[in-house]
Amino acid sequence: MAEVVNTLKREAARTGDSADKPQKPEKLYQARKKIFPKAVSGHFRRLKWTLATIFMGIYFILPWIRWDRGPGAPDQAVLVDLQHRRFYFFFIEIWPQEFYYVAGLLILAGIGLFIATSMVGRAWCGYACWQTVWTDLFMLVERRIEGDRNAQLKLEKQPWNAEKIFKRGLKHFVWILISFWTAFTFILYFGNAPDVTYWFFTGQAPFVAYSTVAIMGFITYLFAGHMREQVCIYMCPWPRIQGAMVDEDTLIVTYHDWRGEPRGSKRDRKKHPEVAFGDCIDCGWCVQVCPTGIDIRDGQQLACITCALCIDACNQVMEKIGRPQGLISYSSVRAYEKLTTGQMEQKEFGWRSFIRPRTLVYLAVWTLIAAGILVHLATRDRLQVNVIHDRSPLFVRLSTGEIRNAYTVRLLNMQLEPRDFRLSIVGLEGAKMRILGIDKPPARTFVIKVPGNKAKSLRVFVTMPKDKIREPREAFYFRIEALAPDGKVEESAEKKAIFEAPEK
Repeated sequence: MAEVVNTLKREAARTGDSADKPQKPEKLYQARKKIFPKAVSGHFRRLKWTLATIFMGIYFILPWIRWDRGPGAPDQAVLVDLQHRRFYFFFIEIWPQEFYYVAGLLILAGIGLFIATSMVGRAWCGYACWQTVWTDLFMLVERRIEGDRNAQLKLEKQPWNAEKIFKRGLKHFVWILISFWTAFTFILYFGNAPDVTYWFFTGQAPFVAYSTVAIMGFITYLFAGHMREQVCIYMCPWPRIQGAMVDEDTLIVTYHDWRGEPRGSKRDRKKHPEVAFGDCIDCGWCVQVCPTGIDIRDGQQLACITCALCIDACNQVMEKIGRPQGLISYSSVRAYEKLTTGQMEQKEFGWRSFIRPRTLVYLAVWTLIAAGILVHLATRDRLQVNVIHDRSPLFVRLSTGEIRNAYTVRLLNMQLEPRDFRLSIVGLEGAKMRILGIDKPPARTFVIKVPGNKAKSLRVFVTMPKDKIREPREAFYFRIEALAPDGKVEESAEKKAIFEAPEK
């Protein structure tokens, strides 16, 4: 053993290392190398700008759209009213107890991502993700001020002078403006937009409004301006989750190496005419336009967001050198194998390749859930009744021998206009009720007026003659019926209650 240790020490001394010297731990995180994506034009770039314009337009304009809901109701089309615990979306009004609609929408969004991923991979990441849309906007500002890729590289290496300070300062100033307006628009969804705007800029808004804008603005500036692809690669869990959803028929951005290899530049082709080079001239455009800086020719990678900008760049090059487009294109593993073996031509690949049983099942489930939500929304009751039985005491024996129970009955009118509700006892034969604050003799039915979009709590006493009591605990129902102006019942609801009595 001693000989082995001495041998190791001699070898370490020869190589300049020491056996006793602590070894540096291996780095588990690679420092970011700044990426300068090249501008590109083409079908997918136009598609990305179109979708980005639509998404940002919806986000920034939606809080300012008005929707008349009648007197006393907010007129903002989309509003999360935390003060009154309501969510308004045009003609739809969601109450706290109807949160299952929001859960249903989240389920629909999840299944929608399953459908998109199983068909076209990370289409959400490449075209619709908040990080992608705002990063594209920030890069557009960067190009307008500093120039395209080569100009940005030159400016990066240039020493700090008046030109560099001006361009960098102007770029960050515009980024901060965009970040502020993004964060400010977010708080407009939680209050009346004109009022919130006035309060915010006159210093009358609550502290939470200013802190929310500061935090969200900083996150937007940091993520879209500085971290960019780092968010997609290291922070976002979706690239990992989508790996379980991609199969052999999923469309992914693919480099057709069977056609492009061996690659060679124009100089290589002139120098080695005996080599049968592929279509790829190794220009590097596909790498230069990639927002995450990967080389798609190395195959599928975690950092690829399938934005397809490399397809636009490669198609432009193929057009210039007179070769067919599609060296880089959307394809599936199954189609790639058939193309490689000559079982299928590239022009035969179409939409039927990814409309298959799996995606149809996803789509059917999504459609059923969406239809269920819409039907329930259209047929839901706009009134509710809740009943709470007094716990102490459970019952009171009156001097007449009758037994009385006390309840708190809460009537909820979920329509905007006031309505008359008829409150009745169903079951419990012989029982009558009296309502505190209503100067009427005990009866089995009362008509109560409930304001629009409000709840009304009633103190109700139910009395039962001693000789009518059959069980110590007997179930019955409080029924409410919404009455139309002509006296007809528009809708109704019931709530079960228990009448407590002493043992016989």
